[in-house]
Amino acid sequence: MSFRNRGGPLAGIRVIEIAKVWAGPYAGKMLAMLGAEVIKVESMGALDEMRAYGGVDIEHAPYFLSHNTEILSVRVDMKTDAGMARLREMIACADIVIDNIRPGAMERSNLGYADLKTIRPDIIHVSIKMYGNDGPLGYQTGYAPCFAAIGGLTYLVGHEGEVPKGMNIRYGDSTVGAAAAFAAIAALHHRESTGEGQFVDVSAVEALSSLVGDSLFTFNLTGDIPRADGNFHPELAPHGAYPCREGGWLSIACGSDDEWRALTGVLGVDQLADDQRFASRDLRVANRNALDRQLDKLTAAHETDALGAALRAAGVAAYPSASTLALAADDLFWERQVYRMVENGNGDTRPVVGAPWRMTPDEAAIERGAPLLGEHNDYVYRALLGLSPEEIDRLVALKAID
Repeated sequence: MSFRNRGGPLAGIRVIEIAKVWAGPYAGKMLAMLGAEVIKVESMGALDEMRAYGGVDIEHAPYFLSHNTEILSVRVDMKTDAGMARLREMIACADIVIDNIRPGAMERSNLGYADLKTIRPDIIHVSIKMYGNDGPLGYQTGYAPCFAAIGGLTYLVGHEGEVPKGMNIRYGDSTVGAAAAFAAIAALHHRESTGEGQFVDVSAVEALSSLVGDSLFTFNLTGDIPRADGNFHPELAPHGAYPCREGGWLSIACGSDDEWRALTGVLGVDQLADDQRFASRDLRVANRNALDRQLDKLTAAHETDALGAALRAAGVAAYPSASTLALAADDLFWERQVYRMVENGNGDTRPVVGAPWRMTPDEAAIERGAPLLGEHNDYVYRALLGLSPEEIDRLVALKAID
């Protein structure tokens, strides 16, 4: 039994994923969407917590189903000697190992990078930890809100004069996972050029700090401490989200006096363009709060899509702030296969968010959803490792296959 080649630029690359929750599995999913064969190591005694979030059982948990598209699952109890022996055999025929388990756990299991190199000298080990693998805080563990808070993003998110709010999505996990996948691909390129494997030490906190951008250096340059400032832009006004009818919101940005006059023309308030408080870009920025109060009253009488279309036709950047429901119903997203219909291991068919890229001519097929626990035991143990049915039965009896 050989697993099908789904195509894609990473076809022929095998990944062993010793990862849970979101950041590590997200990295695995990104590589799988590029065509890699990603084998997730699981057991009943060490379930991915996502299998327990929000579902009626471990095979129907929505978070797990969303985060493990095109992933294979093999049951291995890493607490048994026989299980660890089989895991090492899997690593021997893999190109990449991804882990995001607790700091020190891989080393205690004799699976640190030095150990992995004795199994396969050119192995690539991508290790995702909250603070990386060294330093005085390397032992700490955490979740996405921790990454964003310690990394400096949360402090910058919110409206002026209010406490930091962060965001109600786990962008920390997906950002860190994407950074890990990017680094893994770079390491593959390095190996192809030199024959060397690599240890990729991913710090979740540093990945989030990299998104803070020039705010890290603003104080040194200006003496001002960056704080949450809502939709404020230092060079554009108006610049924000403005209320419309039936709970809609329209994002509007004007970068020039001509765009500002076009906006007032569409809204039918030419007199506002002549208001001395708003006569130039610098004045509009200085008086942005008064400007926003005026616009809030005007846009509230309009339907979101209609006003956005009218403003865009007049040369003003204006787009609806789409809800997740609106995105799910977006015909363009379906046409471009942002959404894909896949069949999960449990037999259910459901839409998933596919890869955010298009590749021609070699794009990986995305057809399988998330796997059942141990769904691919037969493939891994028989086809990949070449074990006999009797040996597999023995591993089950030893609870190495848990």
